[in-house]
Amino acid sequence: MAKQKAGFWFDPLCPWAWMTSRWILEVEKVRDIEVEWNLFSLAYLNRDKDVSAEYREKLARSWHCTRVIAAAQSEKGSAITLPLYTAISSRIHLQKMEVGEALFKEALVEVGLAPELAGAMSNESFDAAIIESHERGIKMVGNDVGTPIIAIGDVAFFGPVISPAPKGEEAGKLWDGVVGVASYPGFFEIKRSRNVGPIFD
Repeated sequence: MAKQKAGFWFDPLCPWAWMTSRWILEVEKVRDIEVEWNLFSLAYLNRDKDVSAEYREKLARSWHCTRVIAAAQSEKGSAITLPLYTAISSRIHLQKMEVGEALFKEALVEVGLAPELAGAMSNESFDAAIIESHERGIKMVGNDVGTPIIAIGDVAFFGPVISPAPKGEEAGKLWDGVVGVASYPGFFEIKRSRNVGPIFD
């Protein structure tokens, strides 16, 4: 039986996407799925929105992260996406490193790439590839969402937003529920207010 195909769109800066990505990696251990990892850009999503100067500065770092990954993809193909995402975002969310050249150099070396690729953080020529990936995700779910986006076959949605990320069979049971709602064409949304922040352990 063929593996179930799933797509995952992430911005490396988003702690909620990071949580969901760690969950779906757990799902891969207990369910027969294959995940394709795709870039999403919070900077591009919010390009025309009235946001604070502080958030605008954060969005600049979104471009930096996604450009480095896009540069690595252009050199090594899509297989590098998950390892480099993990290397970059673990430093952002777990080690609390400042997003910048030093972080990118460390992450690139960790996955066996040249540290000089960190220079791509300021190279706008990679933006077209990032936007193309971003738009593929948005086309499936509409403009009213952020990251993460998960696709199961031809059906995609924002979320799930979870904290902490479940492990083992608990992760598998959540996946089964996600597959269940995705199987109903008229399903659009379940939501409640968050009462905890990202729990990374």
